[in-house]
Amino acid sequence: MPTTTRRFTRIVKAAVAVAVSTAAFAVPATATTAIATPVAPAENHGRAVFVQNDRVEGNQVIAYSRDADGSLHKRAIYGTGGKGGVLGGSVVDHLASQGSLTYDHHHKLLYAVNAGSNTVTVFAVEGDRLHRKQVIESGGVFPVSVTAHGDRVFVLNAREGGSIQGFRLKEGKLHRVEAWHRALHLNTGATPEFTHTPGQVAFTPEGSQLVVTTKLGGNSIEIFHLSREGMLSHKPVVDSKPGAQPFGLTFDAQHRLVVADGVEDALLTFRIAKDGRTTLVDAAPTGEQATCWVSRTGDHFFASNAGSNTVTRFYQNREARLERLGNTPTGVGTVDSSITPDGHFLYVQTGGAGAVDAFRIHKDGSLTKISTTKVPDGVGGEGIVAL
Repeated sequence: MPTTTRRFTRIVKAAVAVAVSTAAFAVPATATTAIATPVAPAENHGRAVFVQNDRVEGNQVIAYSRDADGSLHKRAIYGTGGKGGVLGGSVVDHLASQGSLTYDHHHKLLYAVNAGSNTVTVFAVEGDRLHRKQVIESGGVFPVSVTAHGDRVFVLNAREGGSIQGFRLKEGKLHRVEAWHRALHLNTGATPEFTHTPGQVAFTPEGSQLVVTTKLGGNSIEIFHLSREGMLSHKPVVDSKPGAQPFGLTFDAQHRLVVADGVEDALLTFRIAKDGRTTLVDAAPTGEQATCWVSRTGDHFFASNAGSNTVTRFYQNREARLERLGNTPTGVGTVDSSITPDGHFLYVQTGGAGAVDAFRIHKDGSLTKISTTKVPDGVGGEGIVAL
């Protein structure tokens, strides 16, 4: 592990581990075609939801158009040209990550990881239609998360100690930069595997730093500095606490880091300094189990609790404290989620049910259920983007 290490300055007491809280949700999956399958003429251009199913026989992205009321209509199934994968011990979250499907709004590209074939697929996005442009090696083993900023793209690989690999985007295609590879040296071989692999890679909003969450494999948040040319620092600044499980992450309106911790079952808010050091600002428990994913719109945050089948709603006040507003039930195995750019709708994957639950977001942060949409071969799948 890198030598620059320090402890979280404030924490809440540990709750129930993800491995325990998700183990009861096994549901069999069925096979479907891996080629692009048109369903109906496309409408509502620009309003779409894309869902990755992580199908082992052939990974797929299912495209849905969304109506003005938030309801979804399946349009097509697109094969990624790669295979999905399943981490040992996982049931509702086969990749055990956030950000496995990522939209690059500037270039109108969608990136999908193919964990079972160690590749990344690049799709061009036109409304609710996808056009596969490229399949490229991920630069490691079992890619689980991808992030983009400008012409730089980084992929997080989960197995063999974990690693990150950087790419340049040129003319709509990725080009691997060998010098932008860093081994993470995590304890990814421990049991259960899915709680010890890294959780997410993400650029900070201004693009000058790269954040990696390591879950139980490192019990840490790791921050790499990037030069203007994109070169990574050789070692990250590491903020660690024994037993912590930093998983999914997002940023608030002031660019503070907000992390879901699956053992603390809380959202932790950090201020990141220019040198990569973090200061804990707030720790807000959900009161639920297996809090591992988080999404945000404005001052409202939504944490997914896989062990409780709920979404916990938070409001962030002027002091950067998260105030818990309550819990909203979902289908079995609440995992990754995405919010539409206008902040009106929340779409939540339920890995046990193999579906997407759609909610309207009200100004006070409350949610109204709209519909549940089955995802072909969606049990255990992760990766969702709402446009």
